Amino acid sequence: MQIPLILGSYESRSLISEAQRCINLYPERNPPDSPFPFTLYPTPGLSFIVTAPVVGPVRALYTASNGACFAVVGNNVYLVTQSYGFVLLGQINSYTGFVSIKDNTLVCVIVDGTNKGFAIDLTSGTFTYGAISQTNWYAANRVDYLDTYLLFSKTDGTGTFFTLSNVTYTMLTTGIGLDPLDVMKKTGGNDLTAGLAVMHREIWLIGTGTSEVWFDSGASDFAFQAMPGAFVEHGCAAVGSIAKYDLALYWLGQDIYGNSVVYRGAQYNAAPISTKAIDNEITSYSTKSDAIGFTYFQEGHAFYVLNFPSQDVTWVFDIAENAWHKRAWIDSNGNLHRWRGNCACIFNNKILVGDYQNGALYNLDLDTYLDNGAPVVRIRSFPHMVNENKRLTHRNLIAAFEVGDEMVSSTKDTCSVSLRCSDDAGRSYGDAVIQTLGNTGHYHTSVQWNRLGMARDRVYELSWSAPVKTALSGVYVDLIGHET
Repeated sequence: MQIPLILGSYESRSLISEAQRCINLYPERNPPDSPFPFTLYPTPGLSFIVTAPVVGPVRALYTASNGACFAVVGNNVYLVTQSYGFVLLGQINSYTGFVSIKDNTLVCVIVDGTNKGFAIDLTSGTFTYGAISQTNWYAANRVDYLDTYLLFSKTDGTGTFFTLSNVTYTMLTTGIGLDPLDVMKKTGGNDLTAGLAVMHREIWLIGTGTSEVWFDSGASDFAFQAMPGAFVEHGCAAVGSIAKYDLALYWLGQDIYGNSVVYRGAQYNAAPISTKAIDNEITSYSTKSDAIGFTYFQEGHAFYVLNFPSQDVTWVFDIAENAWHKRAWIDSNGNLHRWRGNCACIFNNKILVGDYQNGALYNLDLDTYLDNGAPVVRIRSFPHMVNENKRLTHRNLIAAFEVGDEMVSSTKDTCSVSLRCSDDAGRSYGDAVIQTLGNTGHYHTSVQWNRLGMARDRVYELSWSAPVKTALSGVYVDLIGHET
């Protein structure tokens, strides 16, 4: 029988129901005439480019409307040159946490939730830069742009947001003072504004319990008004988790009972995209407020990456396939940690990714199978093999792999795949049995394990970390049923 690979990660609260893990692999749906409904492809590797002058988390990467790339590493703001040099521009007020950047073609503004914003003049060839005057500035945690306005969500506990139209660098740094009429509060619910984002030329004010949509009405006193009837009964648990792709927003939310749910907001509605199993796991996290999300698109797939720094976990949602997987790096002791990618932007025709720990910048590359030279472990556990609780003899298991032609003698020893079995519903696994992925030129390899014993309920898990192209097309198990 063929084991269907139709889900991503799905470890339910009761492992008897599902114990599927999908780590550093993402499924892609095959054409209807394919022998396998899905193929599991390796997630892209991280190809090292450069390290910042200081060691610290790359908190934000942003490509401005004029093509300039800016990076925030620790509390330092850098211009990243075309040759990947770092030019220090200044410092912001914090060393860790979420950072938001946006420009209006005239000035680029950086906010981090503190009362010290940072401005960069985009009209100056020498990049004039400096702190925004604190006496004329509200603390803000997110910035976005719409119709000549820079929009900011305040962090002072009042649940308000404020706007600046056609603002320049000089206006921000010489203490012009803000117009008190350019400040407005979310009105639909009594909860505070967690953050804002612009989507489809409309402002989504995402609160801690409810959310609403505003539009540019052109009014003289305050340009934006709430969209009638556009009200969402869901809020946000982490301001840094809000990210946009195409005509949808994604964020880590919470319901009125405190349960964690990942939402997709579109067409004046928010729908859950996380499974019950993922909701249960995220709800169990002791800290969720520091979650950071970003999106990127690569080779037909759009991904929403959701990092949980305090929990050392990374969840990724494949928007094209509506499937989840985890990403991780493995240390020398075999322990899995959150993925190294903390933020991303498009620069020099590359997907530039910043490391959450060491200040490194990487190219996110599908043709790279290592993370900065380190192996990437791929793990896939499968559905339960049961037959009405009767005993099953497992004669053999065959895994159909596609392997690239990079299998040369220098990598052959590391190009192996291991199989582990669990007969207690996925709670624990036995020792791994290792097989080779094949030799040079074996583009399609059937890896086989024989005489796998007997069980009433079995879960299999495959893992490999080959530094070459691989793809898992399907898995077959030869079973013999018994009456009892």
